[in-house]
Amino acid sequence: MTNVGFRIYSRIARPDPNLVSQFVGIPVANIADNMNRMSCIANRIRPFNDAPLLGCAFTVKARPGDNLLMHKAIDMAQPGDVLVIDGQGDMSNAMTGELMVMWMIQRHLSGLIVDGAIRDCASIRRMSLPVYAAGVTPKGPYKEGPGEINVPVCCDGVVVKPGDILVGDADGVVVIDPADAPDVLAKAKAVVAKEAGIVDDIRNNQWERSWVDKALAQKGCEYID
Repeated sequence: MTNVGFRIYSRIARPDPNLVSQFVGIPVANIADNMNRMSCIANRIRPFNDAPLLGCAFTVKARPGDNLLMHKAIDMAQPGDVLVIDGQGDMSNAMTGELMVMWMIQRHLSGLIVDGAIRDCASIRRMSLPVYAAGVTPKGPYKEGPGEINVPVCCDGVVVKPGDILVGDADGVVVIDPADAPDVLAKAKAVVAKEAGIVDDIRNNQWERSWVDKALAQKGCEYID
């Protein structure tokens, strides 16, 4: 007999750490462009400090404003995991604050994403753990449950599965299925190299711009003097 909505799955399939580590330093925008600009957590959920995010998703589907299952997830997660909390976007109560983030740092987790509210944001802005959230409120959470750990969740309209690779910077977070990661990585690295060449061209005033007029002509743009 199962207790739907109040369950904890203890095992998840994590990708090869060597594969994950190769995404270090690659801008989220370059990765997203090679995923057809999909799978980005970037509208409502924003970074609350400058720490770059990289790791594997450890998910929590929580009752809005209740962090009982989040507390359990922090204790279960492995170093390198990123906690992803589906709080259904509720802003009534903060899901977490300074003390829990400090505990995540002690546990060597790699980040936190909350589709909901946080508090103690002044302290969190100075912390080394990357934190993304939908907003802030001083009102604290409840600890009653229910909720589920390591199930597919939704953040900002994007599905995140346990074990997905998450890369985050100031622009937002991109979600990568590990099965797609090698191909996405190769394409993103190629874009980084291409853009480095464009930067050199811009600095030397040699950026090729003829494509702009060609595109306008193809679309029938009218010029009026």
